[in-house]
Amino acid sequence: MLVFAQFAQAQTADDVVNKYIDALGGKAKLSTLNSVRFSGNMSIQGNDIAITITKLHMKGMRMDISVMGTENYQIITPGKGISFMPVQGMAAPTDMPEEQAKAAQSQLDIQSALLDYKDKGTSVELLGKEKVDGADHYKLKVTFKNGIFTTYYINADSYRLNKTVSKRNINGEEMEIETSFSNYKQVDGFWFAFTNTSSVQGETNYDKIETNIPVDESIFK
Repeated sequence: MLVFAQFAQAQTADDVVNKYIDALGGKAKLSTLNSVRFSGNMSIQGNDIAITITKLHMKGMRMDISVMGTENYQIITPGKGISFMPVQGMAAPTDMPEEQAKAAQSQLDIQSALLDYKDKGTSVELLGKEKVDGADHYKLKVTFKNGIFTTYYINADSYRLNKTVSKRNINGEEMEIETSFSNYKQVDGFWFAFTNTSSVQGETNYDKIETNIPVDESIFK
């Protein structure tokens, strides 16, 4: 009976994942996404900061930040993370702490971390339902191959990802990071959240998202 219950739960988790993938554009469509560039503004403590994020599927991610007359960037690759933040007094690019770089690795998967997740060594556990802003959401514990896990809250009606909760080590201190996703729009057949709100980084609004654009891998070095 216990084995059957576990099997039934796994099937339910997969059903939620499959409908979530469909809500993003579908497996066949997502599999064609190789690069993406997000352009917009990040609002931190009332200040608007220009931000551009460029991603090449499973190869690299670069975030460029223009603030207070300085040009800053962070880079994530499968092997490491690099940060250059002159606004914080940095004089040269610096390797990110290993734990911070490790936690960002899942963002390299632009086709969705849950697409064919078992083949990636990721596990998904359905923890039931929970209310988020008054609406029912499926609560999924997503554990990546590197041991990092994030809790996904997927709307029970739209099957869109509306919130994630994770614990990250930031400057030697473990913090719980909550991120909400809203203002979904379709771009070239893919669905993206144009507004992300983080308990750490504030609100980011994208005014332009481009897909399958040419990306020179040298920007990740």
